[in-house]
Amino acid sequence: MKTTKRDNKSGTVRYLHLAHNVWDPVKGRAIPKVLFTFGREDELDRDAVKRLVGSLSRLLDPADALAATASGPELVFVSSRAFGGAYVLDHLWRWLGIDAIVGRLGPGRRGPRRDVSVTERVLFGLVANRALSPSSKLAAADWICGDVHIPGLAETTDDACYRAMDWLHAVTDELENRCSTGSRPC
Repeated sequence: MKTTKRDNKSGTVRYLHLAHNVWDPVKGRAIPKVLFTFGREDELDRDAVKRLVGSLSRLLDPADALAATASGPELVFVSSRAFGGAYVLDHLWRWLGIDAIVGRLGPGRRGPRRDVSVTERVLFGLVANRALSPSSKLAAADWICGDVHIPGLAETTDDACYRAMDWLHAVTDELENRCSTGSRPC
């Protein structure tokens, strides 16, 4: 932005211009070249400027657009994660009652007691991964931690995925019995 001032009878008036610096080899310095004049600063159509910034922001990736429109260095784009697909699947998972069924299952035939709510979320994350971005359990852990937001599961490890699958295998009979006696299909 380039600002020019003009003195008139009522005082000093400032004009706003969109400018681009062009190197002048003869003068040995950059010379501002006005690309667009917005007019008087006190009569600026701020809504039009917002629309212009929004239109230009669509040409950038989200991180660059946020950095370009941030008011200062206190805002830093960290990351973004997909949410819609996992959100819909999570509601279907809960509507079918799978979360409640898994929560009522026992500890399995062997191994230490586990936090069943965390295991249920890891299992949901694995199911969501198969539905939305099929990959191995090892890659699913990276997908859960970096690419998608799984409600109730901020992060997991490949070991947690393997343990959840081992636990699921150990409680398969009980799970099948509970699903076959439930009011909704499992």
